[in-house]
Amino acid sequence: MACASFSKLNAPWSPPIDQHSSAKRLVSSSSTRLVSVPTRAYCAKLLLGFFLAGCRKSLDHLVVVTYLHDLSKPSSQALAYLSSYSTCKRIGIAGASYLCSPAQKRNLVGKTFCTVGVSKYGENVAEYQSHSHATEDKVGVLLLNLGGPETLHDVQPFLFNLFADPDIIRLPRLFQFLQWPLAKLISVLRAPKSKEGYASIGGGSPLRKITNEQAHALKMALEAKNLPVNVYVGMRYWYPFTEEAVQQIKRDRITRLVVLPLYPQFSISTTGSSIRVLERIFREDAYLSRMPVSIIRSWYQREGYIKSMADLIQKELEKFSNPEEVMIFFSAHGVPVSYVENAGDPYKDQMEECIYLIMQNLKDRGVGNDHTLAYQSRVGPVQWLKPYTDEVLVELGQKGVKSLLAVPVSFVSEHIETLEEIDMEYRELALESGIQNWGRVPALNCTSSFITDLADAVLEVLPAATAISSSRKISDEDDNDFVRYAIKMFFGSVLAFVLLLSPKMILVFKNNLL
Repeated sequence: MACASFSKLNAPWSPPIDQHSSAKRLVSSSSTRLVSVPTRAYCAKLLLGFFLAGCRKSLDHLVVVTYLHDLSKPSSQALAYLSSYSTCKRIGIAGASYLCSPAQKRNLVGKTFCTVGVSKYGENVAEYQSHSHATEDKVGVLLLNLGGPETLHDVQPFLFNLFADPDIIRLPRLFQFLQWPLAKLISVLRAPKSKEGYASIGGGSPLRKITNEQAHALKMALEAKNLPVNVYVGMRYWYPFTEEAVQQIKRDRITRLVVLPLYPQFSISTTGSSIRVLERIFREDAYLSRMPVSIIRSWYQREGYIKSMADLIQKELEKFSNPEEVMIFFSAHGVPVSYVENAGDPYKDQMEECIYLIMQNLKDRGVGNDHTLAYQSRVGPVQWLKPYTDEVLVELGQKGVKSLLAVPVSFVSEHIETLEEIDMEYRELALESGIQNWGRVPALNCTSSFITDLADAVLEVLPAATAISSSRKISDEDDNDFVRYAIKMFFGSVLAFVLLLSPKMILVFKNNLL
C-alpha cells in the first residue's frame, strides 16, 4: 500500500504539562536519555546547576544511583493492565486475529480467549452487530506516538517537553514544583549532543512524516472495509501534540473513538504515559467524557503483525550469500529493571513472547536461523533489561559470528534509534567486533499487510467502546489545593537547600558536573 502525505493539525501552541501524575515511568532514546537520580545528587545537580546554566557538558556525566520514589508497589495503571494481561482475556470482540504462546495455551485449556490489551470504560458496553451499525456514528481513530524534533532548532524545546513530563523525571510530591526548572536545565545541557545525532540523520526526526503516512494509509484501508473514519495523529512531546489531536476530534464532532498507540508492546513508559494524558483530558471535558472510546493497549500478538515482521526478516535474509548462517539479532528498546520487577510492567514478557511468535512463524516457513534478543538505549549505572545490545554484539563477534541481521522489533517507524543508533553506532561496533556481513530489517512503516492488520484491529475493538468517566480523582483535587501546594513548595525548598549545603553534595557536584 502506497504511503501518501496526511493532512497535519495546525495549532501553534504548546500543551500544558501535567505535573501531578504519580505514574511510574522512564523513557530512554538515543537522543533523549534520562536516568533516575538519588535525592542528594539530584538536589545538588539541580540547584548548583543553575549557576552553570551556560555549561554545555553532556548529560552523560550526570550520576544516577537510585529512584526518588518507592517502587515497591505496582502503579494503578500497571495493575489495571496486568489484571487483563495475566489472564489473556479477549472480551466482547469477535473474530480477533491474536496468537498465543504455548505457555498461554497450557494455562487456558478449555477457554476461547487470548491477549488483547483493550481498555474499556464504564459499565454499559455498546454492542455493534455489524459494520453497518458503525456507520451511524462518526468514527475516529487516534494514533499515538512519541514525537520528535523536525529541525535542529526544535531539539531543545522538544527535550524540555520530554523532561517536563512527570512520568519521565519522577519527583517526590514534595519536589514537583521544581519539574519545569529541572527540565529547562537538562534540555539546555543535553541539546548539543542530541543535535549531533539528529544532524547525522538529515537534521531532524522523520517520525511525524512517517506517522502521517501511516495515518493516511490506515484511513484508506478502513474505508476499503466500508468504514469511513477520520484518522488523527497525537504525539506525546512534539507537534502535533496529543492535546491538539483531541481538540480536533472534538471540533469534528467524533462520536466513537479508537485509540491506537503505535507501540506493539505495552510499557508504562510509552503507551502508559500517553494514555494517562488522554484520560486526564477526557475526564475534564463534558463532551469527551461521554464519548465511547476503545484503547488498544498492545497488539504484539496479532497474526498480521507477526506475519509482516516475518516477511521483512525473510526478505532481508535472502540478500545474504549464505542466509542459513545469519544470526537474527532482535534489538528492542530497554527499560529499567525496576519497572518490570517492582512496577509490574509487562513489557519484558510481551517482548519475549513476541520474539517467540515471530520465530515460530519463520520456522513454519522452513527458516531455522539462530536468533537472540537484546535491549538498546540504556543509560546510567542503574540496571536496565539485559542483555545489552552493545555487549551482545561484541560477544557474538568473539564467538565467530560472521553474518548478522539486526531487527528493530519494538519500532514500527524509522527514527533516530534505528537510523542513528542501530545503523551507525551498532553497525560500526559489530564490524569492529569481527562481524563481516551486516544487514538490518527496515521498520514496518506503511507495509501493506501491517496497515491492513491495524485496520482489522480497529474494526475488532470498535464494538467495545464505552464512555470514560467524568469523575475526577481525589489526588487531582488535592494537587490543585493552593495551601497544600504552598506548603510543599516551602518545605521542599528548605530541604533542597539543606541538602545542598551537605559536604557530600558538594563532592557529588564536583565529581559529576565539573
